[in-house]
Amino acid sequence: MIDKGLIEQQIIQKLKTVFDPEIPVDVWELGLIYEIKIDDELNVYIKMTLTSPACPVAGSLPPEVKEKAQRVKGVKDVVVDLVWDPPWDKDRMTEEAKLELGFL
Repeated sequence: MIDKGLIEQQIIQKLKTVFDPEIPVDVWELGLIYEIKIDDELNVYIKMTLTSPACPVAGSLPPEVKEKAQRVKGVKDVVVDLVWDPPWDKDRMTEEAKLELGFL
């Protein structure tokens, strides 16, 4: 039996190595990842956003998220859906990210 929860945790660990070059915090802690779905064949759907539609890494960050998620053993295909609704705001950040960026 496949443990999707374990696969999701492994994906999250990989996503914590993806950083917006302008912000010293990873995409997971920033709250840019809205959703991770894993089907029974280990295909992965990741719904994410960026801090703004004008973000200069809009072309490079989603492919990096896809590439990192595909590194998890057993994962077959990864689809990254870049969305703008709901818009990102700093309330989506973890406490650690807020502390790192001086919001606490």
